[in-house]
Amino acid sequence: MPDELKPNLSLDCIGVFCPEPLFQTREKIDQLEIGQILEVFADDPASKEDLTRFCKRTGHDLLKIEEKNTEFQFFIRKMK
Repeated sequence: MPDELKPNLSLDCIGVFCPEPLFQTREKIDQLEIGQILEVFADDPASKEDLTRFCKRTGHDLLKIEEKNTEFQFFIRKMK
């Protein structure tokens, strides 16, 4: 996996709590073409588990999760 992931679209869910980050991620990923990358910023502790499960359930590729203090940065590749 390259060190520098280049997202095609970003979603800021800082300050938004469950289940909103999941709903907003689902809406944004629908706007992408297959193979494109969505970057999601979230600070809801539940978002890590929610978005990991979402990717497994829908078949999208969770490329990377970065944690900085209380914030998460997700990189999700649309697979279908």
